[in-house]
Amino acid sequence: MTVSINGTAHPLPGDPRTTLLDFLRHDLHLTGTKKGCDHGQCGACTVIVNGMRINSCLTLAAMHDGDEVTTIEGLGTPDDPSALQKAFVEHDGYQCGYCTPGQICAATAMLEEIANGWPSDATGDLEGSVDATDEEIRERMSGNLCRCGAYANIVAAIRETAAGTSAKEGAA
Repeated sequence: MTVSINGTAHPLPGDPRTTLLDFLRHDLHLTGTKKGCDHGQCGACTVIVNGMRINSCLTLAAMHDGDEVTTIEGLGTPDDPSALQKAFVEHDGYQCGYCTPGQICAATAMLEEIANGWPSDATGDLEGSVDATDEEIRERMSGNLCRCGAYANIVAAIRETAAGTSAKEGAA
C-alpha cells in the first residue's frame, strides 16, 4: 500500500490510526502542512488529494492507498514559487504565516473548481459560467481561517491569480 506525495511514492504507515496530517508531518517530515485545531474547523491542514482539497487532520493515511496527495511543498519552492505563492507575497496575504500553506493549497484547488465551472453557494447562476469574484472567493475559502485577519489580502492574491496576472506584471 502506497500513496504518492508530491509525485513520490511512499509506503503507508503501519498504524492504521495515523491521520494523513500526522503521516505527512511526523513520518515524512513535510512540516508545511500545519496542525491547527485538529478538528477540521480551521483549514490549516488543507492538502490536495486527487485534485480535491481536504482537511488532512480528518482522514486516516491508510484511506489513501493509490492516491495523489499534494502539499504546499509540492506546489512550489522558494526558488520557483507557484503563481499563487507569488501573489500571496506580493499582496501580503499572510501575517504570522501559520495558516498560509493551508490557504494556498485550498486556493489552488478552489481555482480549479472555478475553472471547471463548479458552482458554490455564492454562485448566482447555476447554468452559467463561474467567475472568481470576491464573494465567490470568500465563500469558497470560508473553511480556512486566518487569526491575523489577512482576508482582504488573501482574496486579492487569489483574485489576481485567477485573472492570470500579477501586480509586478501589471506594473511593468
